[in-house]
Amino acid sequence: MKIVREALAGTLESSDLMVRISPREGELAVVLQSEVVHQFGAQIEAVVRDCLAKLGIEEGLVMIEDKGALDCVIAARVQTAVSRAVDEWTADWSALS
Repeated sequence: MKIVREALAGTLESSDLMVRISPREGELAVVLQSEVVHQFGAQIEAVVRDCLAKLGIEEGLVMIEDKGALDCVIAARVQTAVSRAVDEWTADWSALS
């Protein structure tokens, strides 16, 4: 799938995160902002990239503002942002489990 428009998902409440996704040519870029980036940054980015890979996203800019979200919340927010950013949502939901 290809990102064709900017999209948001999530909130900036405690235990959540905001995912902003936008089109970008070339490599997939993930920018992470979190108060716990030194402890959990690698895990958060791994969950984001894994979810994007399963959804077939290879290009785009993904900006994450984390407020302590669990992995399942991260995956849900990324999936929602992608569904809002593509022209046609045809992903296999079972691929994410």
